[in-house]
Amino acid sequence: MIEERKDFVIGELICFGITKLQDGRQLYEAQLGELEQLYIQQQVKQARKVVMEQVR
Repeated sequence: MIEERKDFVIGELICFGITKLQDGRQLYEAQLGELEQLYIQQQVKQARKVVMEQVR
């Protein structure tokens, strides 16, 4: 179950264009918690971008 979630989050991060962590590690080398945190940050960033586009 953890591996399935990890695979899902990695796939989503790749869709966001992220292939490595900031420290240079590959996504598959990270813990699920690290990946989840990065995924949430990217979702927030994407949501803000959509809101800003709607404001314009």
